[in-house]
Amino acid sequence: MTENEISTHICSSIYEVYFTLGPGLLESSYEFALKHELEFRGLNVKSQVKLALNYKGAIWEDAYRVDLLVEGQVIIEIKSIESLNNVHHKQLISYLKLAGLRLGILVNFNTDFIKGNIFRKLNGY
Repeated sequence: MTENEISTHICSSIYEVYFTLGPGLLESSYEFALKHELEFRGLNVKSQVKLALNYKGAIWEDAYRVDLLVEGQVIIEIKSIESLNNVHHKQLISYLKLAGLRLGILVNFNTDFIKGNIFRKLNGY
């Protein structure tokens, strides 16, 4: 499955979760529901995946955790906050670099309009 095909499933799953649960819940609730929705659609999803930091040869194995990793190719970073800041976008790009992946999805569920709160981020572009 290509990154774009995975992305299409992710976006439609985000809509399903949002319209089922609504805004205002904890990030962990959306993570649980989105993982379930993606698995229901037949995708391989891992949650709270450890991400190592390699600093000049010194490796910290579990420095970070990505919310969801779909098909081993796409990171999903979930937020449930008043508004996204530039640092949230940069955080996802940094995770993509550390993981050696190309595509990530940043989503903020705590909104009245989910469409404007889903962002595709590309590593190196």
